[in-house]
Amino acid sequence: MQSRQLGRDGPMIHPIGFGAMSFSDFYGATDELESHVILDMALEAGVTHIDTSNVYGMGQSETVIGSYLKVNRQARDHFSIATKGGITRNPNGPGNIFNNSPEHLQTELDNSLKRLGVEAVDLYYLHRRDANVPIEEVTETLAALVKSGKAKAIGFSEIAPTTLRRAHAVHPVAAVQSEYSLSTRSPELGLLQTCAELGVAVVAFSPVGRSMLTDAPISIEAVQDLPFLKNNPRFMTPNYDANLAATASFRALAADMGLSAAGLAIAWVLAQGDHVIPIPGTRSVAHFAELLQAANCVLTPDDLQAIEATLPIGWAHGDRYSVSQWIGPEKYC
Repeated sequence: MQSRQLGRDGPMIHPIGFGAMSFSDFYGATDELESHVILDMALEAGVTHIDTSNVYGMGQSETVIGSYLKVNRQARDHFSIATKGGITRNPNGPGNIFNNSPEHLQTELDNSLKRLGVEAVDLYYLHRRDANVPIEEVTETLAALVKSGKAKAIGFSEIAPTTLRRAHAVHPVAAVQSEYSLSTRSPELGLLQTCAELGVAVVAFSPVGRSMLTDAPISIEAVQDLPFLKNNPRFMTPNYDANLAATASFRALAADMGLSAAGLAIAWVLAQGDHVIPIPGTRSVAHFAELLQAANCVLTPDDLQAIEATLPIGWAHGDRYSVSQWIGPEKYC
C-alpha cells in the first residue's frame, strides 16, 4: 500500500478515504454507535482521511465524528478531517441555496469546528459554487480562513477545470471533490489532467456507483425509500434494470480475480492516477472490509483492459443527476 498526498503541500494519507455522508440518514437510517464502529475500523485499518460536510444530516455527520473524537482523543492526530460549507436550506421553500459569502462560510466553519470538537480542519471545501460570485472572491474568503488558522488547506467540490485554474492562481487548492467511478467518467475530460498538472488531489466520491458496482446493489424497493436515488435517472426504471444487467459481468470478473466487486471498482479508481483518492462510504463493517481490499491491489495492464472491456466508457444508462440534482455542479464537457 502506498500513501497518497492530499494536495502538493498536504499530508500523506491512506490511499482510500472515508465519505462520512454515511453517518447521516442520506442512504438510510443509521445511529451513532454504528458510525463509531466504522471509525474504529478505519482507525485500525490505517484509514486517515475522513470527508464530511455541514449539510450531511444538517450537522449529524460532524456531530458523530466529534463525539467519537471526544472519547478517542488519540484519533484526532491520526485522522485528516475535511468538511464543507456553501450550501444552506432555502428559507422560502423546498431545496437548497448556495451562499458563498464570507460571513456564511466563516459562520458555518465555526459551527463545524464546534460540532467536530476541533480547533481546525485539515481541509475546507466550498461545497457548491454560487455562479454570481467570482471564484477569485470566494477563494480569497477561503484563503482568509486558512490564515486564521481554522483550516489548513482549501478545496472545491464539483467545479470545472477552468474554474480550478482561476482559483489556484489566487491561492493553492489542495483538492477538488468530484464524482468519479467506472459509471461516471467525466473527470477524465479535463479535470484529472488539470489537477495532476497543478498538484491538486482528486477526491472521488461515489466510487462504487452508489452501490451499482458492488456485489449487492441496492434493490429497486429500497430505492423508493431514498429521495435522492428515487429521483436519480440511473435508479429509475427502465434504467435501473439495464444498469443492473450491465454490471453483472463486472461482478463476475471481480469474483474471477478473487476480489469483491466494490474492491475492484475502488482499485480501478486508484489506478487512474497517484493523485486520485476515492472516498467510499458505508454503514456496514463487512462492506468496509471489501472496500479496503483495493488498498493492496495493483491492477496490471491486462486487468485494466479486461475491466474496460466489461464496462466500456459510456456504458451507464441514464444521466448521473436529474435536472434538479444538476443545480450547482459545474458542467464542462
